[in-house]
Amino acid sequence: MRDRRTEIIRIIKDTRSLPTLPGIITKLSSLADDGKVSVDEMARVVTSDQVLSAKVLKLVNSPFYGFSGRISTVSKALILLGVNVVKSLAISSSIFDIMEKNIVGLWEHSLGAAVAANIIARELNLPEREEISTAALLHDIGKVIIKLKLEEDYDHLVNVIKEKELPMIDCERELFNIDHAEIGEWLGKSWLLPEKLIEPIACHHHVEKSNAQRAKTAVVHIADVLTKASGFGFSGDDFVPHIQKVAWEKLGLTHLMLKEIVEELEDNLIEAKNFSMDIQSKSGQQT
Repeated sequence: MRDRRTEIIRIIKDTRSLPTLPGIITKLSSLADDGKVSVDEMARVVTSDQVLSAKVLKLVNSPFYGFSGRISTVSKALILLGVNVVKSLAISSSIFDIMEKNIVGLWEHSLGAAVAANIIARELNLPEREEISTAALLHDIGKVIIKLKLEEDYDHLVNVIKEKELPMIDCERELFNIDHAEIGEWLGKSWLLPEKLIEPIACHHHVEKSNAQRAKTAVVHIADVLTKASGFGFSGDDFVPHIQKVAWEKLGLTHLMLKEIVEELEDNLIEAKNFSMDIQSKSGQQT
């Protein structure tokens, strides 16, 4: 079992085995670390790849950020969302292409979680709302890698989930001695994502394990639960976990606030569904 875990980690850490990431990501990262570089210079790097910039703008204008068609340039996206969010969207764009075509249920669950996270963060007036939405969008990214790189194991995992009627994360630990949250953490580190995104990805099933980013992690956890409860998309199992007490208390939620969040989420998921169907339609036209 230990050897299986070691093998999986080796696959994750070997970036050559992961979906190809645009070479400009490295350049964008180095520019982001240079305090003297302007937004326009960074925007020119992203827009040098027309396909990539189009994907970034598509995600930026999706329902979970609330800008809906109002951001027409990468420069404006960088100003409004920040370098870390745009970088994360650029990195994840190739992964989401695969999700749209092969794991539609997980793609829609990720969309729904991002929408829910945005609503929760806005309701609680939390800072860095866009980064919280991005963390929610990426929270199950480890599942994509299991599907892509461990396809036979993934098929076996799906059968075990059905047979034992257990949450996916429990079956992952049983079969692999590692789970998608930890795989997502390794991915985030491989891609040099900021800790404010990595920690919610790593700890969204166990909020008590989070430290500096506990509020963000709590939002992503609750967004995940509410999206599963809504039946929007499919994250790999039908199990709807309880909201963890540590998350509830960290955010200071009340039952009235939760009721209002759920009502708004139901309305917004209709828009998210339309967005997903539009993307799938355009992807089908391109193939």
